[in-house]
Amino acid sequence: MSPDTKNILKHVTLSRAWNYAKARMSFGISRITKRHVHWGMPVSISIEPTTACNLGCPECPSGLKKFSRPTGNLRLETNQRIIDELSRKLMYINFYFQGEPLIHSSFYELVKYAKSKKIYTATSTNAHFLDEENACALVKSGLDRLIISVDGITQKTYEAYRVHGKLDKVLQGIKNVVKAKSELKSKTPYIIYQMLVVRQNEHEVEDARKLAVELGCDEFRLKTAQVYEHEKGNQLIPVNEKYTRYRKNADGTYTLKNKLENHCWRMWQGCVFTWDGRVVPCCFDKDAVHQLGKVENGNGFNVIWRGNAYKNFRKKVLKSRAEVDICKNCSEGTEVFA
Repeated sequence: MSPDTKNILKHVTLSRAWNYAKARMSFGISRITKRHVHWGMPVSISIEPTTACNLGCPECPSGLKKFSRPTGNLRLETNQRIIDELSRKLMYINFYFQGEPLIHSSFYELVKYAKSKKIYTATSTNAHFLDEENACALVKSGLDRLIISVDGITQKTYEAYRVHGKLDKVLQGIKNVVKAKSELKSKTPYIIYQMLVVRQNEHEVEDARKLAVELGCDEFRLKTAQVYEHEKGNQLIPVNEKYTRYRKNADGTYTLKNKLENHCWRMWQGCVFTWDGRVVPCCFDKDAVHQLGKVENGNGFNVIWRGNAYKNFRKKVLKSRAEVDICKNCSEGTEVFA
């Protein structure tokens, strides 16, 4: 059992364990009967600190500035409201959806508030803002898991996807966090060196694995790239099929490896909050097309979670998931691997 897993288990309370069990049981019943049955509150959620980003990644609406929704930053009051309502049964918060979370001027305060409620916290960053001062603040915030995107071991391969990014800043950022953990005698955050594998860097995987160890990261992880226009092929799709979430067919076209069965655990156990308090069902709804409610409209989250909009969306997933637009590029089971 990894130190990260042990840490997650430390955040389990009787109330949270029972909530997880209820969500699991209702999901199992729904999956078998194909009828909507839902018990419990969210086990884990994502909260979006900001939609702003310093990079221009080619398959990211945030980096390409192609959102139809506005760019903005999460208010501390909104963060507190969400956490206050859910904290008793909620075990995990990922402070990330779209954008670069460390751009948020009060990011560390967002984390500290969640930690005051004894909730496990995580985030994902491109690490361009982790100078020595911020690295120290990050460790002091109590963040439990830090995923750092390092998509190449040379500037040329790195910037093939992380457009406008500087690899030297990323590597220095990792060193700064490792140093801060040592100086503050902290076991957290658990640092994950994550490599998004694309055609331009797939030959560097093993060297990247070695680099992660040299830098003092706790874990090395590979992630497959989401490509919106993948059917006819794409220059980002790796040649080695084990590094991609798409399968090349005999006629040269590409299809998703995921079979898209008519069920999804994510719909039963959690959701995503955008920076302005809107609730969307999943992290694949990047442009918040399927808005199921808003926490600042006077209604508590429970009203949204139990409401007809959410119920009808879960029913759609149970009936024909392939017809739900945000599910058509879902990579569940093929997204992240060691």
